[in-house]
Amino acid sequence: MSASAGVCPNIAVTMGDPAGIGPEVVVKALADSQISGLARWTVAGNVPVLHQAEEITGLRLPETVTIIDPGVPGPEPFKIGQVSAAAGLAGLACVRAAVELCLEGRADAIVTAPLSKEAVTLAGERFSGHTEYIAALCGVADSRMLLVNDRMRVVHVSTHVPLRAACEISTERILRTIELGREAMDRLGVDNPRIAVCGLNPHAGESGLFGDEDGRFIAPAVELARAKGIRCFGPLPADTVFLKAVRGEHDLVVAMYHDQGHIPMKLLDFEHTVNVSLGLPILRTSVDHGTAFDIAGKNLADPGSMKAALKLAAVMAARRPRRAAWETS
Repeated sequence: MSASAGVCPNIAVTMGDPAGIGPEVVVKALADSQISGLARWTVAGNVPVLHQAEEITGLRLPETVTIIDPGVPGPEPFKIGQVSAAAGLAGLACVRAAVELCLEGRADAIVTAPLSKEAVTLAGERFSGHTEYIAALCGVADSRMLLVNDRMRVVHVSTHVPLRAACEISTERILRTIELGREAMDRLGVDNPRIAVCGLNPHAGESGLFGDEDGRFIAPAVELARAKGIRCFGPLPADTVFLKAVRGEHDLVVAMYHDQGHIPMKLLDFEHTVNVSLGLPILRTSVDHGTAFDIAGKNLADPGSMKAALKLAAVMAARRPRRAAWETS
């Protein structure tokens, strides 16, 4: 991937939970000359924590990288590798600072390092994930998660909710997910994508034998999307649709819930899968791994996912969004 010629976007990067591997992968990724030249980077993070990550990795952030310190505590109140409320608050402060940069027009995108939901919860904050938290900061009630790697792309109708709640699907939400996925494919440079929509039940319901949700909610959403000029198909059995996507038959898969989409993506390429938030007024990509407290501070963290997230943010930020077909109908 490469950003469009002549376009150098401004991109904010968060350090993640300071007790996890976030600061290390940020330093490792931005120290790579193939990454540092893709954009003008601003890291939202505590300066002592980032210096500590430099000492751990033996690398230095390029002088061209700007650091904004949101005033969170230094490394003293928390210990590397341990969950704490202080670290959770520090990580959230960085996210808020990066979001403000985008909302003020000073950044074109955000790339986030991982946070610990447990640490944030200990701090007394409601947090089910970056996507939902950033959506709330932006005043948006409806957002989606897209996973991207070099071999497949999956957008989810629901993510961080109980499975029972995820099964309470609606035609409107499925249609909106298809539309957001189609718009994202534009920014990924895929014209007129072939979108496969998963069924909810085994074998997509087997004509109602295994449940009627596929016929009642998913099939109507597919028909409405097709009427809007979107090339999509379904509901299709989820046990075969991902294999067909990997083989090149589909450009995007719409998964009905978190594990339906995450399991094949992480099995396929865990290290280089990128999380993209859709439905927000700002562009956000992220690593698709956690804080890895067990290896934090040991210089063992692989920056591959962070590099992929930075590259994708640069590519998508450099592309001007085109007016979606369904918005002209």
